[in-house]
Amino acid sequence: MFNFFQSETERINYIVKMGAESIITDEKFIELEIQRFKTSRRRKEMLDGERYFAGDHDILKKKRTIIGEGGKVVTVDNLPNNRIVDNQYKKMVNQKVNYLLGQPIAIRTDNETYDKLLKQIFNKRFMRLLKNLGKDSLNEGIGWLYIYYNEHGEFTFKKFKAHEIIPGWHDAEHTILDYAIRIYEVIAYEGSEEKTIEKVEVYDQSGIYYFTLDNGHLVPDEPFFANYFTVTDDEGNDQGWNWSKIPLIPFKYNSEEIPLIKSIKSLQDGLNTILSNFQNNMEEDARNTILVLVNYDGENLGEFRKNLATYGAVKVKTVDGAAGDLKTLQVEVNADNYKAIIEIFKKAIIENAMGYDAKDDRLNGNPNQMNIQSMYSDIDLDANEMETEYQASFEELLWFVNCHLANAGYGDFEGEEVEVIFNRDILINESEVIDNINKSTGILSDETLVANHPWVDDPQKELERKKQEKEAAMAEYQNAFNPYPAASNKGGQGGVVDEE
Repeated sequence: MFNFFQSETERINYIVKMGAESIITDEKFIELEIQRFKTSRRRKEMLDGERYFAGDHDILKKKRTIIGEGGKVVTVDNLPNNRIVDNQYKKMVNQKVNYLLGQPIAIRTDNETYDKLLKQIFNKRFMRLLKNLGKDSLNEGIGWLYIYYNEHGEFTFKKFKAHEIIPGWHDAEHTILDYAIRIYEVIAYEGSEEKTIEKVEVYDQSGIYYFTLDNGHLVPDEPFFANYFTVTDDEGNDQGWNWSKIPLIPFKYNSEEIPLIKSIKSLQDGLNTILSNFQNNMEEDARNTILVLVNYDGENLGEFRKNLATYGAVKVKTVDGAAGDLKTLQVEVNADNYKAIIEIFKKAIIENAMGYDAKDDRLNGNPNQMNIQSMYSDIDLDANEMETEYQASFEELLWFVNCHLANAGYGDFEGEEVEVIFNRDILINESEVIDNINKSTGILSDETLVANHPWVDDPQKELERKKQEKEAAMAEYQNAFNPYPAASNKGGQGGVVDEE
């Protein structure tokens, strides 16, 4: 825990008692951690994932070069320089996120009161947040969910980007936080001039500490400290309170926290390069024909190669000084070769990203469920690991939820069993699945059969509807043999008395 203080008086008293060196040590540690993190390879990979998802690929910075005199690489501006982005990486991220998180998760518990409260907390807004958190996990290897009370006193959540967070892990497995440092930029104005300011927030068990980063040095903000939440007592006095855990929960793509971009960046760059080069060759009409000028002044090798690349023409001189001539060499651009290479790159991206090909031959005609499952095998393996990490994250999240419910007077639900179910968005052969369900009637329970039916989103609601339909049918059957229905019996037992 850092030696930070809730008031300036406490800070001064501590300096007097312990000396200024102790305070400087803690703040210096944060400054060094920030410096190390900002220049780290890990943060660069996080930022690469974010910008590649947004379409900002390295190919957009590509310059057209040729080999000039002396074999040196020279940048030229008079040749086509297409910079084409075919964002297969974004496609893979969206594919994985929608596969695991595209359908709302189901949270089940046997306690009906608890179940209703959880459904209120994990509403549609939370499901949208969770899906966006999934994109962060894939792009940066890890996403962060912050738990807090907003200005209206509502228990809520928001996400932080991983490239803003420096976690202080307690253990080598990265499961428990001792502290967390958040560094982010805000836009401010000095008069009419726009200025970027770096803000720093430090989270530990005592609360949140606020700084501004000025030329690499921490400057305390005003206010300097805040508790995680404030409770007003019956007399109108505000009392600051803190969680016993850091209210930041990691949602990891995998246990190693490796972003997806690390697996396929080189392949994505290769695909962009091939497409760009193909377009360049298509536009270089004059370069498809090389002109050979015979009996002109000769050139050195460097100038020869430069002129060939730049102008598509070279000057040569025969040994015997014969009359000049003009000859042509035709250069054909084989589009089929490019097409084959592009397909290789796209398949390699899918395989290395552990995705699936929606144009797979196994989907032709009327594919059976076995073929479909085979096509999804890679993405299933990847989703299994991501789901394992998310299940652990939800366990941590439920600890905060239970604390909130207890503090708000809704009840103590600690120890209640909660099942978090991820509904994967997988293509199925509905006819085959329904046929298998029908064949399982009498063997499996109604709940299991309904839960696996492709047309059912909420098995519990569907079972309740079936129960109501049976009861209504039974009531109609009984009334058919009752000449005096309950609704027509005025004052009869169990009937409704209409005084009007």
